[in-house]
Formats: sequence, structure tokens, C-alpha cells
Amino acid sequence: MAIQYTNCFQLSKISSKTPPVCSPTSLVNRAFPVYGCLQKFSPASRLEAKVNAMSTAVPAADYSMDIELSSLTALCPLDGRYWTKVKDLAPFMSEFGLIKFRVLVEIRWLIKLSQIPEVSEVPRFSNEAESYLQNLIDEFNMNDALEVKKIEKVTNHDVKAVEYFLKQRCQSHPEISKVLEFFHFACTSEDINNLAHALMLKEALNKVILPVMDELILAIHNMATANASIPMLSRTHGQPASPTTLGKEMAVFYYRLSKEREELSRIEIFGKFAGAVGNYNAHIIAYPEVNWPQVAEEFVTSLGISLNPCVTQIEPHDYMARLFNSIVLFNNILIDFDRDIWGYISLGHFKQITKVGEIGSSTMPHKVNPIDFENSEGNCGIANGGLIHLSIKLPISRWQRDLTDSTVLRNMGVGLGHSLLAYKSALQGIGKLQVNEASLSADLDRYWEVLAEAIQTVMRKYHVPEPYEKLKELTRGRAVTTESIREFIEGLDIPTNAKTNLLNLTPHSYVGAAVELSKIVDTVSSLLNGARVL
Repeated sequence: MAIQYTNCFQLSKISSKTPPVCSPTSLVNRAFPVYGCLQKFSPASRLEAKVNAMSTAVPAADYSMDIELSSLTALCPLDGRYWTKVKDLAPFMSEFGLIKFRVLVEIRWLIKLSQIPEVSEVPRFSNEAESYLQNLIDEFNMNDALEVKKIEKVTNHDVKAVEYFLKQRCQSHPEISKVLEFFHFACTSEDINNLAHALMLKEALNKVILPVMDELILAIHNMATANASIPMLSRTHGQPASPTTLGKEMAVFYYRLSKEREELSRIEIFGKFAGAVGNYNAHIIAYPEVNWPQVAEEFVTSLGISLNPCVTQIEPHDYMARLFNSIVLFNNILIDFDRDIWGYISLGHFKQITKVGEIGSSTMPHKVNPIDFENSEGNCGIANGGLIHLSIKLPISRWQRDLTDSTVLRNMGVGLGHSLLAYKSALQGIGKLQVNEASLSADLDRYWEVLAEAIQTVMRKYHVPEPYEKLKELTRGRAVTTESIREFIEGLDIPTNAKTNLLNLTPHSYVGAAVELSKIVDTVSSLLNGARVL
């Protein structure tokens, strides 16, 4: 289903009068009549008079705006500026998605009741009746959702509006019309809502979020393998450190993101269906002979959700906290990646492919800014702010239930939307990168002192006294050249072969096992394999 925005921006005026054009001075004088007389007073007196004048409220203008929702008027940029990048989430995480999954749960519950022999008042439906009900789910559309919202304006209750909508749709059906009052049977609203929210999350993750996560991880995998042997200067505390390879540093992020993606896919999604306070009170008073906990388990698991058997009115949302915390950690790792790439671009180690017509700065024509990684970092931050609040707030509910979770849960799509936007921004940025090997090589050539670690370690092996101190004296805070390093090595009292190895060593070749470590991406890639949330 395609969800589209109307491209409109309407301004209506209550009054048809055109406001007079006034100079700034005349406007000030009309708003604050005493202002024109202030010039003859001292600055202090003038300030006091200004404050007194401003304390009088300025009459409101005789105009108002009637603005229709559009990409230009949406309060949230996800629904405006960034809509095209996040709209894939809308069928699942929107109000429409919530209503559709409520419809699904209500219908499936009615069908389940018809399959319980003891509930004789709801005979087993014919294939035609079940097809009719299933078609209400499959063909649910925007007009249906609008009809539910129309009913809600009367009921002022969103879940009850769904029940009434289904009764209206089924009142003409000869079989289903006889059991209309078994829609929402023994249910509290949260029985319907918690399963709808679980399905919203499961579908959004499996169909939108996880595939884009996988695409991002694969892009970093490719960076690791393609650059496994390209040497690069490390920096610890921002200062030159022992060399590595560009591929190995990308492999670090690949491994971290892959592991968290794997953890995310293992998080079990739970639901409840135990009535008003979790005890099956209404169920048992109506049909005491039915094993309602077993029925609830069969029903919930039939939706692809695990049953939480011990609850209050609500499923306590602990799984949501785990899930959102996992996404937050994934996003934090991505922020780390974004900042590192930003830094490498700043050092000149990456060039960015330019696009005809794009502008980097409104005043500096030469600029090619790393905006994609900056956007990714910023949106990860916004996403994490919302997701952290969800993970902290949702597991807390007063006694058997309060309503604070309801308004908070409506913002799940915000955290997921900004996460999705961050992933797509990072992917776009990666697609523009070109490795600048000349810059990486020149950086290594500037810092021969990074070989100090290697030299003093070999000196230790051959019992040369005070190796660390001697290298510290040679290199710390001093300019070190190829010649000075070679001269120092030549003077060492160590075996000839060891000395030869050190003389042949360069910052470009002193990378340890970095090349081999880059290949860890191949062993970890099997962890993903399209894993889905449970």
C-alpha cells in the first residue's frame, strides 16, 4: 500500500483587510507610544521606560492560519523533509498500522472463539465466513481506517471504535451477524493493543529496519575486505600510534555492528491475552470449563508472538526495553563509525565523490562536507533519545496499570524512523567515499617515531638495558626522521638478523596482524544470514 502526502499549504485569513505597510520605527512607536519620547532621557531612564512599555500586551493581529497537514507543515521532519526516506515504516508504525493490527487481532480472536467447543454460542464458521473475515484484514485500507477514526470521534475510545467498525462491517453477513457481541469478548483494550504493538514492531523490524541494517553492515564489510592491506597510521588520544590497516579498522565496526544485529534478532517478542488484570476473570465467569490460559497461549503464538503468562492488565514491556536498548547500542556503534569516517575525511584519507549541482557551503564554493555522516550521527542521537525514554518508562506502570504507556507507545515510530534515516544516511555517505592512498601514505611517512615501540620491544628481547627509556629520549616530543631511526638501530648491540629486520621496517610495513584480522569479516558474516526477530 502506498501512503502519499498531499502537497498543499493553505493560509486563510479571517479578515479580508490588508495590513498597512509601516516602517519599523512607526511600528515601534505605535506599539510602545512612550518610545518616541525616550530619546531625551538618560540611558538608564530610557531602559526603565522601555521595560514598562513592553509590559503592556500588544493586541493580537486580526489574522490566523488554517494550515492543512503536508510535507511543509508537518511538525516532525520524518513526516516532512525526510518522508521519502522513512515512508516504508508507515504501513506498520503509523496510526493506520495500529488500527489495522487491532482489526487483525479482533477478527482472529473471534475466529479462535468459534474453534472452542465449549463456547457453543459461537459455532464454527464456514469457510465462506472465515474468508469474509480474513478479507476484512487483507483488504483493510485507508478509507476503512478513516471510518474507524470517524467512529472514534463519537466513542472517544480508539479500541471500542474498532469493535464497532467490525460490527458494522459484519452485520449483513448471515453467520457472523449472529455473534457480533463476541467481538472483543472478555477482552480489555490492552489485550488488543499489546498484540497490535507487538505485530507492528515485528513487521517493521523484519521488513524494514533489519534489511537496512544488513545493507549497512554489508557496505562496511566491503570496505574492510577492499582495504585489508592498505596501511594507515593509528591515532590514540589523537596522537600518532602504531600503524594498522584501513580494512582492519573497518572490520572492527563490521564485527561490532554484526554482533549487535545478531543480539537484536534473538530478542523474543511477547504478548498477553489474560483480560482486565491478567487473571482471566471474565473468561472464567462465562465459561469456567475452558482452559483459558491454554487458549491464550494458542491464540498468541498463532500470531507469531510468545505468550507472557503472568501479567497485570498490560504486558509489562520488558521485551520492548531490551529491544530498544539493543537498537540504541547499534546506533551508538554507528555514531562511533560516523565520527571516525568524519575524521578520516578531515585528514584527507577519504575523498568524497561530488555530484553535479550540489553545494557544500553557501559562501565557500570549494567545500565538500561530510554531511551524510553528520546526518547519520545526528539522527542516531535523536533516535536514541526517544528509544532510551521508551526503554526506561515502559517497564514501569502503577499497580495493575496506568495510562502513561499509551501515549509513549505512539512514539515507537519516531525512534525507529530516525534510526532508519541514520542508516540510510550512512549508506549514502559510504557510497561517496574514495580511499586516498596518497594521503594515507604521506601520513605514515611523517611519523617514523611510531617504530619506537617495535625497536624497544626487540631491545628487550636481547636484554639491552633501559630500552624504553632510550627510545623515549630519542622520540618523545622530537622530530624523528628515517635517518635518525636508522642511525639509532645501527648503534644497537643486537644480533645482525634482528638489526636487519629493524632496518627494513617502515611505518608502512609495521602493521602486525592487521591484514589477517581484516578477514574476520568473512567468519562473522555467517552470523547474519537474514536473521529475523522472534
